[in-house]
Amino acid sequence: MKRYGLLLALSAMTATLFAGAGTASATSGSASRGCARPGILFCEDFDRLPSGGASSLDWGIDTRNGTLTVERRSGRDKVLHVSTRDNGRAFLRVDDFAAPADGFYGRMRLRVDAFPTAPDWAHFTLVEATGTGSTEVVRPVGGQYVPTLRRNLWGIGADGGPTGDWTAWTESAPATEDTWQCVEWRLDPATNTVTTWIGRDITLRASEQEHGGNQVPFVLPAVNTVKIGWQLYQGGTTPTGFDLWIDDIALSTRRLGC
Repeated sequence: MKRYGLLLALSAMTATLFAGAGTASATSGSASRGCARPGILFCEDFDRLPSGGASSLDWGIDTRNGTLTVERRSGRDKVLHVSTRDNGRAFLRVDDFAAPADGFYGRMRLRVDAFPTAPDWAHFTLVEATGTGSTEVVRPVGGQYVPTLRRNLWGIGADGGPTGDWTAWTESAPATEDTWQCVEWRLDPATNTVTTWIGRDITLRASEQEHGGNQVPFVLPAVNTVKIGWQLYQGGTTPTGFDLWIDDIALSTRRLGC
């Protein structure tokens, strides 16, 4: 009887240990990076996807002279490798996205191997939002190589609408390469405002009356598509190709942080 009781006790302890391990495993993936938080509208941390060519039932791809690959970075952690040639593009595409009427936040972790140094004024986009009610193609995360300063600078931009094709870069927002950083953004249709945060030190803002385009109001669309990746719009680039790594993507009704 004593031996049987001991076996039962050991069995219970083993079951408890395995149960705890199962709980840790469940939370060490997407939940640990905020996918289980209230307000999440879309989330992808790539940890549950197989390595290789990126694909998912939750999102599509949009590429031209570019590829999307899921790669293991360390341990269980996987990331999305975005690679393009010259003025190519490679985007993860969130379609049928129902943006709330009061707007939404976005977040990702990002490392860019190298930004362009040619041609002059080379313009790149990492996040793009489109939808109905306005023809503006909104680019909350992007930037430009500014030859007069010999620097790449982050800037909010737009195209296709009455405000024209613009990127509102600022000298206080240098684009840093070869380092992981947190990138966040908010689209607020109530005030037609885009706010972008790069790391802890950079905040960018474009509003209905203060933006980088023509002197007409900037109006946000009712967003139904969000693209995240890379596109460069001019050919003859230096370097000839671009590589970046993205992780912990989330769209939410509230700011998530990193």
